[in-house]
Amino acid sequence: MKFPNILDTMVNWGILGAILAPNMGGWVSAFTMRGQVKRPDGRAWYQTIKKPTWTPPAWVFGPAWTVLYSGMGYASYLVYAECGGFTDDAIVPLALYGGQLILNWTWTPVFFGMHRIGLGLLHMFVLDAAAVACTISFFNVSATSGYLMIPYLAWLSFATCLNYSIWQLNKPVNEKKVNGD
Repeated sequence: MKFPNILDTMVNWGILGAILAPNMGGWVSAFTMRGQVKRPDGRAWYQTIKKPTWTPPAWVFGPAWTVLYSGMGYASYLVYAECGGFTDDAIVPLALYGGQLILNWTWTPVFFGMHRIGLGLLHMFVLDAAAVACTISFFNVSATSGYLMIPYLAWLSFATCLNYSIWQLNKPVNEKKVNGD
C-alpha cells in the first residue's frame, strides 16, 4: 500500500514554483550587482549619481520586488491552470510573460552593471510595452490574473519615471547644451 506524501497533499507545487521562479530570477539579477566595484570612498556607483528627492530608500526595493514577483508568478499560474497547462491557449500569454520577465531581469545589469542610464531608460520603455501586452493577454484568459499584474504596471510606471529623472539629472554637460537645457 502506498501512502500519500503529506507535503504533496498540503502544498501546491505548481503555485509555489510559479511564485518562486520570478523571484529567483530577480535574486540572480540583483546578485550579479553585489560585486560592483566601489569607489575609494567606499560608495557604489548608484550612491554617487544624482537622484530626484522622491527616490525611495534602497531598502524598499527588495520587499517591493518580492511582492511584485510573487503576484506576477501567481498570475502566471492562474493563466497556466485556466488554459489547462502549456496548451495552444497558453502559448501567447505565457510567452509574453517570459519575455517581459527576461527584460525585467536584464534591466538591472544594464542600468547598475554597465552604468548606462539612457540605455536603461530605453530598455525600460520596451519592458513597459511588454508588460502591458502580457497584462492584456492575462486579462483575456482570466480577469484575476490581469488584476494581479496591475501593481506591477504601477511600479514599472514609477520606475520608468525614476529612470527618466535620473537620466535627466546625470546627462553630460555637452548633451544638455545640445538639447537646450
